[in-house]
Amino acid sequence: MRRSVAVEPEVTGGESVGLADVAWDNARRKPDKVQFLRPNPDARSWPAQRSGAGDPGAVTCRQFRDDVLALARGLIAAGVEPGARVALMSRTRYEWTLVDYALWTIGAVTVPVYDTSSAEQLAWILADSGAVACVVETPAHAAMLTDVRDRLPELEQVWQIDAGDLVQLAGRGRTVDEEQVEARRDAVSGGDVATIIYTSGTTGRPKGCVLTHRNIRLDVGNAVAALPELFHEGASTVLFLPLAHAFARMIQVGMVQARATMVHSASMGGVMDQLRRYRPTFVLAVPRVFERMYNRARQKAVEQHQGRLFTVADRVAVRYSQALEHPAGPGPMLRLARRVFDLLVYRKLRAALGGRCRVAIVGGAPLGERLGHFFRGAGLTALEGYGLTETSPALAANRPSAMRIGTVGRPLPGVELAIADDGEVLARGEMVFQGYWNNPSATRDTFTADGWFRTGDLGSLDDDGYLRITGRTKEILVTAAGKHIVPAPMEDRVREDPLVSQCMLVGDAKPYAAALITIDPQAWSRWRTAHGHPRASVADLRDDPALHGDVQAAVDRANRTVSKAEAIKTFRVLPDDFTEANGELTPTLKIKREVVQRHRAAEIDALYAGH
Repeated sequence: MRRSVAVEPEVTGGESVGLADVAWDNARRKPDKVQFLRPNPDARSWPAQRSGAGDPGAVTCRQFRDDVLALARGLIAAGVEPGARVALMSRTRYEWTLVDYALWTIGAVTVPVYDTSSAEQLAWILADSGAVACVVETPAHAAMLTDVRDRLPELEQVWQIDAGDLVQLAGRGRTVDEEQVEARRDAVSGGDVATIIYTSGTTGRPKGCVLTHRNIRLDVGNAVAALPELFHEGASTVLFLPLAHAFARMIQVGMVQARATMVHSASMGGVMDQLRRYRPTFVLAVPRVFERMYNRARQKAVEQHQGRLFTVADRVAVRYSQALEHPAGPGPMLRLARRVFDLLVYRKLRAALGGRCRVAIVGGAPLGERLGHFFRGAGLTALEGYGLTETSPALAANRPSAMRIGTVGRPLPGVELAIADDGEVLARGEMVFQGYWNNPSATRDTFTADGWFRTGDLGSLDDDGYLRITGRTKEILVTAAGKHIVPAPMEDRVREDPLVSQCMLVGDAKPYAAALITIDPQAWSRWRTAHGHPRASVADLRDDPALHGDVQAAVDRANRTVSKAEAIKTFRVLPDDFTEANGELTPTLKIKREVVQRHRAAEIDALYAGH
């Protein structure tokens, strides 16, 4: 190994502590503190609160504990035993968190399923985990499960949130004494399995990551300790990422632990209204959200004939942020320019997030240095972090007081990171999972002989211990000439262009690197109108010289950052975008490369015609 760095833990122990215990602690210490705000409480799914907090959608710490207790009693009445796996398929909503904590209270195991999963994915996860029950959200989910139920002999019970089944389940639990719940909760230990999270599967079938109460508690506890500016009683967030993803789940647990206030947003369609209404102090998002925020702000400025103003504001924000990394800091003229553009441009950008938000946590993929500098200069610091489902999930993070744009920060307390001789990032610590469910061979393959977890990511550590992620070991392209190309940085640079939605490099065992490029739907409507084709689709014009020229400009800008051997020699504009619905994106908007290569084989062949 070339280099390693370790940070001592701030939170330790907890062998006998279960994740649900904090709900009882909060109810005892701060019973009237508002823990959740429900935008549109539905009495059929779970009744609105009568907590005296003013807002009928407010859920205090005491009320949350009471709700968890009521549902836990119902689950015991239904026969859910300790260690039993219960699947949960729903959008991000209060009931998701409620079910999660109720299952943890009685020692059962939550098996999250993305609400957008196909019937085949749902069947695989339930069968592989041996789920004895499943909570689904909608009639469509229930119908999907009915279609595959004959393949699930261990599945005994199904509850549908929108049909009021959780309310009925809680009513059934009135026959169960509270002492039974307390006995079950007291019996939960740190080493018990809390959840089995199936990886989103950019390659192959999803594998179930087994995480214990101790894994999650210590990882989240140390993250909360390291980020007090984010996690405190006065903090709030609107959570719109799917809770089936470990990244969002970590925020859920952290917010409950810190007694901060969380708003669940069930759909991206209404999230902007909720951000303006609830005015969170921080948000959680994947990089694509920030790319779109930037591109839409720039395009809106162009439409209002303020394109040049935005261009200058962009340059000032980046220069201001870059100057913050030098001991002297920004000079007086730069500070003055930044104040002027704050009035003209940056405040409008922040207003879209409610106006109070000054910090965002970004994970799932690299944000890119330029966007990181732009947003920090505009008054919205994007803290990039790093982790995997297998690590509960957080391993490293930038912090407001210690950040280095272009990196994912330093290791969190309790984390040890190393770089292997081949450049792979390795990790050790209490947050690393036990292994994959029912898959001992995959578990063996993911650990080194001396016990380090192989992340599958390539990276480097600088002299101050900041980690930089440069790509995935399985995504390296090796051209026919033997040139190794890491695609992610180039793809990110091409995607900086507002016209581009997705970019995927190809070229493994081929004579050169090439790219598949898709067009952003919103940018397309403006582009086609501006070029005299108001009704045309991308498929109609993907070979249009003007469109080709604009995309080529984005490719040329990216090519200027690499050697000729690594440059994109040619590209194809695809007639449609990669989407989660067509199976080419994960729920967190990462490209499933093997699926794209299979679906778009003819397009890839066309890139190398004649060679």
